[in-house]
Amino acid sequence: MKYRTLGKTGMNVSVIGLGTWQFGGEWGHNYTQPEVDAIFEKARETGINLIDTAECYGDHLSEEFIGKAIERDRDKWVLATKFGHKFHNLYERTRHFQPEEVLDQLDESLKALRTDYIDLYQFHSGVGEEFDNDELWTMLDKQLKSGKIKHIGISIAKNDDIYQVGNAGRIGSEAVQVVYNRLDRAPEDEVLPSCRHQNLGVLARVPLASGYLSGKYKPGASFADNDVRHRHNKEETRTKLESVAHLHKNEVPEGVPMAQWALAWCLNHPAVTSVIPGCKNAEQAAANAAAADLDLVTEEHPQAVGK
Repeated sequence: MKYRTLGKTGMNVSVIGLGTWQFGGEWGHNYTQPEVDAIFEKARETGINLIDTAECYGDHLSEEFIGKAIERDRDKWVLATKFGHKFHNLYERTRHFQPEEVLDQLDESLKALRTDYIDLYQFHSGVGEEFDNDELWTMLDKQLKSGKIKHIGISIAKNDDIYQVGNAGRIGSEAVQVVYNRLDRAPEDEVLPSCRHQNLGVLARVPLASGYLSGKYKPGASFADNDVRHRHNKEETRTKLESVAHLHKNEVPEGVPMAQWALAWCLNHPAVTSVIPGCKNAEQAAANAAAADLDLVTEEHPQAVGK
């Protein structure tokens, strides 16, 4: 495993993190604690130390799984979670960004995660006045001073949201989470350059484009009713699968698994600190971690992954 410093936070994080949205039950599988424990045991073996979750991945369900899985060695992990939403049913959430609501969410997250501090607490896909609320950031600053939070971050809803990124310093954010992958390069225009200029850590989410870049699916593939991709626009899915086939033929080196290539491709951008792919099981966690060993060089980003 390789490690990078997450911007101004000073925290060293593995370049491959562990995304945990799937533990909330919306990936078509209801996880058990032994299944989650096995994934975390593999993460330990491979050197992964970064976890990303949220209060609305299930009703704190993902956090509860994680809390039990890392309770014995909590101090070895960099734990990132988010705030601003409440899970009600599959794919149904309500928005809650008022200071008193967020403080309640924070306390519930700490309880679920079985910890007394969160390393990175992230504003989760908020908009407009939800972001421009000085009372919210004042309240969170108090939590920083109390030690409940170590650092604040922003997880932007639109991956070209330069307003929130540009105002990161004003609200005390030291890291940005953004959708970035080989099929969606919008952050390269303004967001990633701004992050580099401000020394903001960058977590690239959805680096496998919801699994389309895993290399498992060919043009014409269909997805089961309980697969989240079944909900995607059919024409957009068709276009993505055709693009993936083109990339596999023209850009992926022979003998390199496409999923590992896709993760390494993201890491080659000089602004990206870490990628946070999800995984269904321990085997996928190990395969993701192996991407850290790829010294991938591309025309767009001519530096190697480990640099």
